[in-house]
Amino acid sequence: MSRVKRARMMESLAKGIMGIATLIVVGIALFLLGYLAYRGAPSVTWEFLSQAPRKAMTEGGIHPVIMGTVYLVLGTAAFALPIGIMAGIYLSEFAPRNLWTRLIRLAITNMAGVPSIVYGLFGFALFVMSMRLGVSLIAGALTLACLTLPVVITVTEEALRRIPRELRQASMALGATRIRTVRKVVLPAAAPGIVTGSILGLSRAAGETAPVLFTAVAFFAPMPSSPLDQTMALPYHLYIMATQAVRPAPHVVWGTAFVLVAGVSIINIIAATWRSAQRKKIKW
Repeated sequence: MSRVKRARMMESLAKGIMGIATLIVVGIALFLLGYLAYRGAPSVTWEFLSQAPRKAMTEGGIHPVIMGTVYLVLGTAAFALPIGIMAGIYLSEFAPRNLWTRLIRLAITNMAGVPSIVYGLFGFALFVMSMRLGVSLIAGALTLACLTLPVVITVTEEALRRIPRELRQASMALGATRIRTVRKVVLPAAAPGIVTGSILGLSRAAGETAPVLFTAVAFFAPMPSSPLDQTMALPYHLYIMATQAVRPAPHVVWGTAFVLVAGVSIINIIAATWRSAQRKKIKW
């Protein structure tokens, strides 16, 4: 057998193995989503989405839980996105290439791998205890922002690096300053990748239980009227109803899980669709 035939056989074998692995992963994901929809979708009614819990969380709805999650995600975005995007722009466009920059990138990579429970303990020590914010909406949002920052910084830097250097050179050749080039040329071209990656980071924050467990949530709380109030959140509510509830309420557990996964999935689909549409408009 010639080397060419052997190489083609190995290539076909590798493609087959990768295809089978892909089918297994997709099949497992579809099975989990289908089973979740089968168990949870029947519980999702207008009453379930619009009313507060009653009778030890076993009746009524999860409206305060949904809104608490929305407030936490919005607070996380308000803190994490401006800082993360600006840091990513600096590291990609302005930071010198030296040892300190490499150490900063290494630190960001390490931050992305830190378990969420560690962020929860850090947020409790810093925001709840040291800064005396108490267990509150703003303490939870700040903790989730710390969790999301490495993702936003990395995504921003990678999106900016994908923009051809010729665009920068052409802009500066026409007399534009470096800052104006970044603001008017590079950022608009990189916006689809930055937005999509940031939304993925926020989606992760929306599903985290450990950070808000120490800093923001309560078993039952009314709608927060200020950033210093406690709140309820979908992942924590799901954890409590699945493991700590006095009376089992499987319809609440599966309904809450379905709402959380469906909400995150819808946001990700919208972001992916927008990114695809924007990339079709950008040609270089």
